[in-house]
Parts: sequence; structure tokens; C-alpha cells
Amino acid sequence: MTATDEGNATFRRTDRTDAPLYLSRYTARTHRANPGRPDADQAQDADTPLYLRRFRERQDGSGPARPALLEVDGERFAQQYAEATRSHEIIPEPAQRETDDYVAEIRIIRHGITQGYSTDAGLTPMGGWQAHQRGHALSKTLRAWPNMRIICADTNRARQTAEQIHRGLLDGLDQFGRDAKIEGPTAIPELRNFQVWTPDGPRDITAAFRQYQALMEKLERMSVGDRPRWLVEIDRFYRTQLGGQDPIQTWLTIPLMYFESPQACVRRFWKGFLRIMEESPGSRIIAATHSGPIRAFATWAHGYDPGEPHNVEEVIVRIRKGGRTALVGYRNRVTEVNIPDPDDMPVWDGA
Repeated sequence: MTATDEGNATFRRTDRTDAPLYLSRYTARTHRANPGRPDADQAQDADTPLYLRRFRERQDGSGPARPALLEVDGERFAQQYAEATRSHEIIPEPAQRETDDYVAEIRIIRHGITQGYSTDAGLTPMGGWQAHQRGHALSKTLRAWPNMRIICADTNRARQTAEQIHRGLLDGLDQFGRDAKIEGPTAIPELRNFQVWTPDGPRDITAAFRQYQALMEKLERMSVGDRPRWLVEIDRFYRTQLGGQDPIQTWLTIPLMYFESPQACVRRFWKGFLRIMEESPGSRIIAATHSGPIRAFATWAHGYDPGEPHNVEEVIVRIRKGGRTALVGYRNRVTEVNIPDPDDMPVWDGA
């Protein structure tokens, strides 16, 4: 090593023949992973993304062997599951009361980011990723609910959300070495969005919007007669949205004669949940649906409007033993509610 002074500056030159430490470690890892392969193949692999190399190794069986599963208290799982679910605090086992035994759990999840609301569009790539991540997160919480039932509303955005949640669950189970029984996804009519009465019969708000656009354009072009009352209400609803306000709040607080009421949506949801609980006892129910009915459900449970749910945000309902009461959790607020009896729910005849 030499040092040369030029004026006030000092220049140092190092003559070294060994590779930097990070490079030598990388070379050692590469040779350990592929001890018998020539350098040309290793150089070619260096240009291939890591995830693609791992995928190809899994496909042809040349990848590293899967690590052995851990076994604790009769449960088997991968090391990744232990790390992902480990708590950093020492928490004593809580004294559980008999009333805290839950017989079912329901997670009402809003759909992911959609391509638009003017048509029955599906999810964007970001929306699909959101739903997949939600399913992957659910795969870490299987100790209390090893059986799951996935249901959804009969729209493209809700159905694709349920499908991506299902894929995320399966990927998480494979990654963590866990087993679970998963049914679905299945579309059920009770989870549909709130309805609007039209001359062609009840339609959800998205389908009614398409008819609203076509008729409003025709009436404005012809400039004749008064608008039908159902059209006036839909126009008021969407003008609220175009003005930057909250149309769901309008639906929750202002009587709309041609819209399905929020309390009717809550009753409809409960009827669907109780039916699914009878079909799949002791299961966790994953319900992908729309923000309006979810917000009405949370408002009914808490007694105030907690706000619009974000995409793939959830309301958690835990049914207590006996099936008479439930805990409804949303945004760090938990409220105990009485489960309505379907036979005692009022039915309005619409007259």
C-alpha cells in the first residue's frame, strides 16, 4: 500500500487480489446450491430472476428438499409459520369463560379495488393482489377454525375477490405446511348489493346505473316530460357522489322510496349467515361483498356510522355458544349484539 501527497490532498491506492466479502459469500452460496454445475450454467442462472429459478427447481424436483415440519402439541407446521405467528410478549393463557366459546366466525370482507362501478367490472391487478394477501393472512389464523367456507355476492368484483382469497389461503397453507378444509367460493343471493326498484324489477345499484344513464341521455336529448321518480332518486344518489360527497351516507340517513333500506340489507345478511351456519357448522365463514351493506351492518351493530370500509377491510362477527348473541368487531370497536331470529324479522310488503 502506498500513499502520495499532492498538495493538500491524499490519494490511497490498494492492490488486492481477493474478492470483496459480499461477493465471496455470494459465490460460496452459488457453489453450495449447484456444486456440480459448470460455471457457464451458473453465469446463465445469474441472469434469471431468483423467483423464476426457484419455480423451475420446484417443477423439475432439483430444488432443495422441503424442510421437516415442526410438531408442537400435536400440530405440525413449517418453521415459517412459527416465525409468522410468534408473539414477542410473554402472555399468560387467559381464563376463558363458557360464554367465550364461539361456535362460528364470520368475516365480512369488502371486495378489492375494482376497474369501475359504472359496469359489472372485475378487479384491477392491485385489487387481486389485495384479496390474495387477505387470504394469505387468514392462513396464519387456523388454530381455532381449521374449516372454512368462502361465499360471495354474485358480481364480478366480489366473485374475483373470493377466488383470490381462496388462492391466497391455499398458497399460505402450502407455505406453512398446514392443512384445512376449505369449501367454495360460492355466490349466494343474500350477499348481493343494495337494490334499486326499476320498471324491469329490482336491480343492484350498479345494474340500475346503466339503465339510469341510458334513460337520462334519452330524456335530456328529447327534453320532454317529467322524470320517473325512481330515476330522480338515482340521479340524486349519483350527483352526491359526483359532487365529492358520500352517497352511502345519503342512503343510510335519508329515506329513499325506491332503494332497498339499510335495515333490509342487515336482515338479509343475517338470513344468509344463519343458513350457511346450519349447512357448515363449526366453520369460519369468509363473505366477500360490497361496502354499502357492510357499512349498514356495522352501523346497526355499533349504533353509529363508523365510516366506509376500505378495500378488503373486514367486519368480524363471532357467534357465541348457544347462538343467541355475537360480538361484532370493526375498526377497534367491539359490540355485543343479539342475533335476530329469522322467523321474527319483519317483512315489509312494499305497499
